Amino acid sequence: MDPRAPITVLPQYWSDEPSRRRYLDHLFDGTAGDYDFVERLLGFGSGPWHRRQALQQAGLVRGQHVLDIATGTGLVAREALALTGPEGRVVGLDPSAGMLQQAGSLQIPLIRALGEKLPCADASFDFVSMGYALRHVADLRGLFAEMRRVLRPGGTACVLEITKPRSAFVSIPLRMFMTGVVPAVSRVLRRNSSGGDLMKFYWDTIDACVPPEKVIEALRDAGFASVDRRIALGMFSDYVARK
Repeated sequence: MDPRAPITVLPQYWSDEPSRRRYLDHLFDGTAGDYDFVERLLGFGSGPWHRRQALQQAGLVRGQHVLDIATGTGLVAREALALTGPEGRVVGLDPSAGMLQQAGSLQIPLIRALGEKLPCADASFDFVSMGYALRHVADLRGLFAEMRRVLRPGGTACVLEITKPRSAFVSIPLRMFMTGVVPAVSRVLRRNSSGGDLMKFYWDTIDACVPPEKVIEALRDAGFASVDRRIALGMFSDYVARK
C-alpha cells in the first residue's frame, strides 16, 4: 500500500491498487440505491443537520462556488445548495457511476473522476468539501494538493470524516451498532438491502484509518494554512483549512 494512503492494507478486500479501485467501484455502484436509507439509520436522521452545521461553521455562504468531492448521492451537495442559494454554484464529483446516477436528482453539474486527479481549472472554486470519503482515496497528500490547487486564494477546504473513538467503551458499541444493528434493521425494513456489506467495510476502513494528527499534517504539507479540527461525540471530525 502506498505510504501516502489514509488507511493500512486491507487484504480481505484487495491486494493492490487496481483491485482496490475495482472493489470500491463495485461496492459503491452496488449500494448506491440503498445508501441514503442506510445513512439515515446510521445517523438517526441527524445527518442533514450535522452536514449543514459543519459547512456553515467552515464559512460557506451565499453566492460561493463549491466543489463537492466524493459527492456520492449528493448528501453534502444538497446542504451546500441550500447555503449558497441561487447566486452560488455547486458541482459534484465522484468516481462511482451508480452514486452519480442517484445524485442526478439534484440537477447540478456532475463529474465522474477521482479526488486525487481533479479535472478542474486552477483557482476555480471558493469552497471544496468532502463528506466521509477520506478513507477511500489512494493518496492523502495528493488529494489535499488537488483541493488546494482548485481553490481560489482565501478559499476553504472542509473535510468531514468519522474517526474511531479512542475509548474502547465507545468504539466497541459503535462497531456493534454499525456492523450488526444497522444491517439487521436495514434487512427488516428493506428487503435485499446492501447495508451489511457497506457497514462492515465502513467500520474496517474507520478502524484502519490514520489518526487525525496525520490528516492535519497532510493538510499542512499540501500548503494549507489555519488547519483546524472540530470533533463531535468523540468520532465526527470536521477538518477545515484555508488557502
